[in-house]
Amino acid sequence: MYVAVKGGERAIDNAHALLAEKRRGDTAVAEIGVDQIREQLSLSVNRVMAEGSLFDPDLAALAIKQAQGDLIEAIFLIRAYRTTLPRFGASRPINTADMACMRRVSATFKDAPGGQVLGPTFDYTHRLLDFQLMADGDVAAAEAAPPRTEPTPHITSFLDTEGLIQQETASDEEPPDLTREPLELPARRPLRLQSLTRGDEGFVLGMAYSTQRGYARNHAFVGELRIGTVAVEMDIPELGFAIEIGEIEVSECETVNQFKGSKTEPPQFTRGYGLVFGQSERKAISMALVDRALRWKELGEDDVGAPAQDEEFVLYHADNIQATGFLEHIKLPHYVDFQAELELVRKVRAEAESSLQEAAE
Repeated sequence: MYVAVKGGERAIDNAHALLAEKRRGDTAVAEIGVDQIREQLSLSVNRVMAEGSLFDPDLAALAIKQAQGDLIEAIFLIRAYRTTLPRFGASRPINTADMACMRRVSATFKDAPGGQVLGPTFDYTHRLLDFQLMADGDVAAAEAAPPRTEPTPHITSFLDTEGLIQQETASDEEPPDLTREPLELPARRPLRLQSLTRGDEGFVLGMAYSTQRGYARNHAFVGELRIGTVAVEMDIPELGFAIEIGEIEVSECETVNQFKGSKTEPPQFTRGYGLVFGQSERKAISMALVDRALRWKELGEDDVGAPAQDEEFVLYHADNIQATGFLEHIKLPHYVDFQAELELVRKVRAEAESSLQEAAE
């Protein structure tokens, strides 16, 4: 039972004022701008957009500033704002084969058609603090190569030609919308993928890591990881055709997994899939690994009892906003609840002490 407690309005106002003061920090230091956060903390912006389910770098940067850099609080702000937006319609599915790739790598094919494009990555840095970044002035940067503009076919399509990889079943059925409907189990794959996309990056990463540590027997190769911009198109009924309404940046990962076959499927490779807003490759890879682990039932595999195979456990605990709300509510007033518990413990202790005294006599 939750009991509302009245009063304390002045204290709450003072807490808000103190929060604003802490957010601003030392006024002798120039205030950070939303444009600076958007351009220089882009990976944080990308995470807020992905888990907030809203692609808007400016609003994500604003949320990060308002939340003092607390990304989960920023995600909460974005989701809350998202609920106020009108819905004009639905876009067509994006075509990632037409992505303008700024990064595209494969761990399975060295000479992949279209080539490997390293792009911006921490993979080859030395992980040493660069104290030059603390100095005044900008650090000179290398001239970036323009993204590939020609269509880049997916690498797994080349395995398809040999019949070595499980075929994905195409469907015209409209997928459910997790932002408008509550999660229900058992969930079909489109709903699971939505949940993982919105899921906390750390949680999904932990689940993915567990599959590599033997909890699901899920040995995967990164068939392809690509990051770039894709066009978003929308059908306009008055025109009778679709028009491009903008571009978004996404990260996409397809894993290729060993599969020895089952009673219903022959030996072949299977896939895991991840797609998130922005440059979020760790999240995309993690999502693909967990997606594959959750497919055990449809592939006829044995349930080995791994956490990443438990759909209810993974999907019900991946959402950091739900987790934060339930976790942090316990710091709010529970005076009446605690007094009831206190009286119960006192009563039980008194009864126990009385029983011991009677036994001693």
